[in-house]
Amino acid sequence: MSLTHAPRAASVKDVAAAAGVSVGTVSNVLNRPDRVGSATRVRVQEAMTELGFVRNESARQLRAGTSRTLAYVMLDASNPFFTDVARGLELAANEADLALVLCNSSNLASREEAHLALLQQQRVQGVLVTPVDPDAAVLKEVRRRGTPLVIVDRTRSDASFCSVAVDDLHGGRLAVEHLVDRGHTQVAFIGGPPHLGQVRDRLEGARQAWAAAGLPADDLVVLATTTLDVQEGRNAGERLAGLPTARRPTAAFCANDLLALGLLQQAIGSGTQVPEQLAIVGYDDIEFAAAAAVPLTSVRQPRQELGRTAAELVLDEATDEAHRHRQVLFTPELVARASTR
Repeated sequence: MSLTHAPRAASVKDVAAAAGVSVGTVSNVLNRPDRVGSATRVRVQEAMTELGFVRNESARQLRAGTSRTLAYVMLDASNPFFTDVARGLELAANEADLALVLCNSSNLASREEAHLALLQQQRVQGVLVTPVDPDAAVLKEVRRRGTPLVIVDRTRSDASFCSVAVDDLHGGRLAVEHLVDRGHTQVAFIGGPPHLGQVRDRLEGARQAWAAAGLPADDLVVLATTTLDVQEGRNAGERLAGLPTARRPTAAFCANDLLALGLLQQAIGSGTQVPEQLAIVGYDDIEFAAAAAVPLTSVRQPRQELGRTAAELVLDEATDEAHRHRQVLFTPELVARASTR
């Protein structure tokens, strides 16, 4: 029995020999092409093509001490909001000639910590993270070990990190002001778990708008959910339907679009007319919001801009010794569609 071995990959020495130049010249073509004359550069590039040369990026990264990679640890890969943020990150990474690695913590602190540990071992240039807890000690540990880190879609209680987020208090006010302007005096807020900062802020914004309208506090019904997904939205719809008619809200503000889409599904399935019997406002304005059976009114977050700005901040921290931490807060806007008209 004979063994067939894979052909050996072409090396820098092979390229140099084929092009009739030194190894140093090949290195310059790869790393500092402006130092090589155009004719020589073309000859080396032709030799690379002929030999099928592929640069050993791992070896270069080992020498440099960092990889040409950014990483994003997202909270929930099943939520289109975070994949939209990742698109913005990828655009900025590509412009900087970097790759982007995506990790999913599934809203579990243990998985987040494991991802962060592995990314430090890989010597990524910077980490973007939507953390389970923005004040977690593990984030400071990443920074202490020399890896730049920016917090995405969260704010920290101090200014020790760069962060990008959206003004969720304002977003909550926008949603409820919109419903009040349409004559609703009994509204449900649907969202949770309550320990999430965004949920707390959106609810607080809703309560501020409700109080400003002079409406009784008890007529803003809060239905807490365990997660922010479609199934919990359906469950909330069933809970609303089970309330006494006199206490049943005529409108609902959901803490994200997945909840709102689940609520919309349950309403349509049970024969409830939207918006005539139940008006619905979501949050995030993911692509599915406009494509729903009844196009969904939603508070829009600049998702890709969040990602792009976060990437720019982490790259600045990685390359500028005079870097100063910034906390960027975007302003959301309400997009009105058929679910409230």
